[in-house]
Amino acid sequence: MTTRVAINGFGRIGRLTLRRIAEVQDDIEVVAINDLIDKKGLAYAFKYDTAQGRFKGDFEETEEGFKVNGKEIKIFAERNPEDLPWGDLDVDVVLECTGFFTEKEKAEAHLKAGAKKVLISAPGKGDMKTIVYGVNHETLDGSETVVSAASCTTNCLAPMVNVLNKEFGFVTGQMSTIHAYTATQAIQDTPATKKDLRGGRAAAQNTIPASTGAAKAVGKVLPEVDGKIDGTALRVPVITGSITELYSVLDKKVTAEEVNEAMKKYSNDAFAYETEDVVSSDIIGYPAGSVFDSQLTKVVENGDNQLVKTVAWYDNEAGYVSNLVRTLDYLAKL
Repeated sequence: MTTRVAINGFGRIGRLTLRRIAEVQDDIEVVAINDLIDKKGLAYAFKYDTAQGRFKGDFEETEEGFKVNGKEIKIFAERNPEDLPWGDLDVDVVLECTGFFTEKEKAEAHLKAGAKKVLISAPGKGDMKTIVYGVNHETLDGSETVVSAASCTTNCLAPMVNVLNKEFGFVTGQMSTIHAYTATQAIQDTPATKKDLRGGRAAAQNTIPASTGAAKAVGKVLPEVDGKIDGTALRVPVITGSITELYSVLDKKVTAEEVNEAMKKYSNDAFAYETEDVVSSDIIGYPAGSVFDSQLTKVVENGDNQLVKTVAWYDNEAGYVSNLVRTLDYLAKL
């Protein structure tokens, strides 16, 4: 049975999600896109991508929208999601990719428009489940109408925390993501608010300390570690391809080899296990939300005390999208 999907917001995540579905998901059909940019601009941005390359499938503009690999997609430009014809189009799931409708009440506008479910491609606000595929997606039972797929960094971090907690007991941890710059940053120096003065500096020329809610959000995915982990971020001048370092205190004493064996045991399509000497550009397009780097595991020991370092890469665009589509597919079939 085909899942009928609408995408609200055709930015980085929305466009790459359509690419991913077109490449690998025959049982998911995108039937509509809603974005305020004109059709010509959306078409160009979809076909040509500096970070991910040209779209390799078949694409053509039509009177009402696009055809992607021969399948018609209607284009709308509505500011209010309640005005969208999701009921008429028999939409099963809306992918909410604007970044504006992350509160449950606002996301429910898609339900009022006739959609059956909403999956938010960002951290959600309100009473909803936060899902990282491969970690807690099986907590979904089909009753959910609005679900958050968390952030790209939470999708990278949560699998490592999950393994450490299950196998060795997670006491506390501190993470840092060395993150590619994004569209929220400035290309050239610009005045910023006093809360984030460094955020106004030129993204492609600086390493910029920043905040991240990814670590605390892991507690929504894994309630047993809630409050045990915090984190920071450094935004760096690469277009995509990021890395998360996690420093942990565990219940059990471990060796680096034991940690790697545990990570390999839990590896899957969403949580890859890497043994090669990769760098950030090697991660671009990698279809996993988290790519564990087995060569960078370290254990520092002082008497009975240990500090364990684990590292995972992630394409903060395409890697995240691969998990988003996995979650979409699972949610739609419940």
